[in-house]
Amino acid sequence: MKRASFETEHEMFRDNYRAFLQKEVMPQKAQWRKDGIVPREMFQKMGDLGFLLPWADEEYGGLGIWDFRYQQIMIEEDNRFGEVGFYHTLHSRLVAPYIKHFGSEDQQARYLPKCISGEMILAIAMTEPDAGSDLAGMKTRAVEYQDHWILNGAKTYISNGVNADVVLVAAKTNPENPRQIGLFLVERGMQGFERGRQLEKMGLHAQDTAELFFNDVRVPKANLLGDATQGLTYLKTSLVEERLISAVGSLANAFAGFDLTREYVLERKAFGKKVADFQNTRFVLADLAADLEVAQVYVDHCVALHNAGELSVPSAAKAKLFTSELESRVMDAGVQLHGGAGYMQEYEICQRFQDARVSRIFAGSSEIMKEIIARSVLS
Repeated sequence: MKRASFETEHEMFRDNYRAFLQKEVMPQKAQWRKDGIVPREMFQKMGDLGFLLPWADEEYGGLGIWDFRYQQIMIEEDNRFGEVGFYHTLHSRLVAPYIKHFGSEDQQARYLPKCISGEMILAIAMTEPDAGSDLAGMKTRAVEYQDHWILNGAKTYISNGVNADVVLVAAKTNPENPRQIGLFLVERGMQGFERGRQLEKMGLHAQDTAELFFNDVRVPKANLLGDATQGLTYLKTSLVEERLISAVGSLANAFAGFDLTREYVLERKAFGKKVADFQNTRFVLADLAADLEVAQVYVDHCVALHNAGELSVPSAAKAKLFTSELESRVMDAGVQLHGGAGYMQEYEICQRFQDARVSRIFAGSSEIMKEIIARSVLS
């Protein structure tokens, strides 16, 4: 459908980015899924074309464009023509902004240019084996000394965990107050920083997810981000955008799954007629088509609010909840309407079904989104 939220320059950017994906990503994505990782040079190719950290200041090599619609376009095109396991959005819009907003001028000058070029890849480490959404329950500790901190702990399910050159690590800094957390920029090669297993997942097979271990890692004080006690406050600032990013991706993947299914039922025959001619097929797709278009209008509205600095926590939660649940419904219906073919890995709908399952878990599970929304309507 035609969307009024985009202007001519956005559509030109979409065309350019889609051409990049069709040339550089689509021919390689099957191999990346087999390998379980995206080659590091892909980040550099993105950087060469200005697709990483476009919001960053020009003095660091960025374009100075904060407009979220450009990232929305990239996420949508990634889901249609790229590889959803290529986690450049995590690098660009979820981790790097912490350095922009809470880092010193020295930290920005030290890290941002290499992040923009793709030479340096970012990850964030919050989740632990025994602590997920409840960050106050983390066990990773940082102890302050004269000119450094000593970091000990373990993190798991870390996206970009293998590729990352710098990991933003959350650790408790006050044993008497579990809510005082610091954020530390831990660099590849620091003694005691080790990577564990590359984890095997249900979906997102091209995305490198790993365990990380910190054994008496000496972190210079110059690598502490902001105040050593305000990490939770810093982390909360990104939640709205993180959930908007999730909503944009879920919806784009849902549209792609819908199109795959539509094409299949128009070609596939059963009992002498096209599967698309059966009333059940038509009604299932009609319901999904209505939900998809309504969801797109709401997500675009949320993007406009976010650009204006007005997107609320409950509104982002609504977008994330609805789109992730809709994505799962679309993929489930797609597998069902594909019949036995939908269960086969060689069919794209099967891969998308697997990729979609995590959407109801990361960036806050559906249950957490419901709790946030319930508080907003019942308080």
